[in-house]
Amino acid sequence: MPTTYRAMMITRPGGPEVLQTVALPVVDPGPGELRVAVRASGIGATDLTMLAGDYMFAPKIPFVGGYEIAGVVEAIGADVTGFRVGQRVAALTVYGGFAERLVRGAEHFVPIPDEVPDVEAVATILNYVTAWQMIHRVAHVRAGQTALVTGAGGGVGTALLQLLGLAGVKTYGAASARKHGLVTSLGATPLDYRLGPIDRLVRAREPAGVDFVFDAIGGANIGPCLRATRRGGMVVGYGFLAVDGALAKARMFWDLFIGARLRGRRGTFYGITLLYRKDPKPFHEDLPKIMALVARKQINPVIAATFPLRDAKRAIELLATGTVEGKIVLTCD
Repeated sequence: MPTTYRAMMITRPGGPEVLQTVALPVVDPGPGELRVAVRASGIGATDLTMLAGDYMFAPKIPFVGGYEIAGVVEAIGADVTGFRVGQRVAALTVYGGFAERLVRGAEHFVPIPDEVPDVEAVATILNYVTAWQMIHRVAHVRAGQTALVTGAGGGVGTALLQLLGLAGVKTYGAASARKHGLVTSLGATPLDYRLGPIDRLVRAREPAGVDFVFDAIGGANIGPCLRATRRGGMVVGYGFLAVDGALAKARMFWDLFIGARLRGRRGTFYGITLLYRKDPKPFHEDLPKIMALVARKQINPVIAATFPLRDAKRAIELLATGTVEGKIVLTCD
């Protein structure tokens, strides 16, 4: 057993350049904890926010990033039951996942079915649980309804397209033209947001508007999303990639909550970390359901690229280009 392990440390606020490879000591798990050898960790938009020092649930810099992991139980602390050494597990870590090892409370881990590879398993943790909970715990969709997904080519976007299709929802995916083949392959109708306001593009096909909009963009996009929604319908915001500054955020949330009500729509915001910190039970109920769908080949996580852990900087640089289709995954030998 080595005495140290490699990790990617966020050393100061900035971009991918602030990640540094460090060697950290291997420690034994304490009571109630597991030590896991990380095999794969996911990269997503939240990592860019963490690098910038703007993520509210991150610890004080310096710290090891990494929102989600799949790995193998390596050591078990006292008073832990239900796990065994060599068992494959997944966890929503929020931070600490860009490393070869992780020690965390056993209550955070979920077993991975044998049929689900590590790379696919880690791709489901953040993206597919987010999509599943927005669809089934927030929107409560029904077969035959209609939905619009913005940012449809991204990690959560592709998860939404697959899970909405599985639920029998007629779905439109807003994405750049280069991603339309992907959107179509996932069972949705692509819309090129560069050809005009999204509400006009939607209403050209659904004159009354769609039942739901799942919006990853935020900012000035909230207004068109509300106009694309039928009266009584719902806009579910998440991620909000286009928001910068306190005033812009305040205006956006006013539009999403108050503006929606004034227009006869419903608006809400979903955040997986906030929900998980408040009550982890829904996550532990939903992730096994999603893993089972992957095991049965009913859904196939879209993997954009894989990089070794040491190339985390290159992986995040790729994410920042906005051209990624699906999920980027880091792997450890």
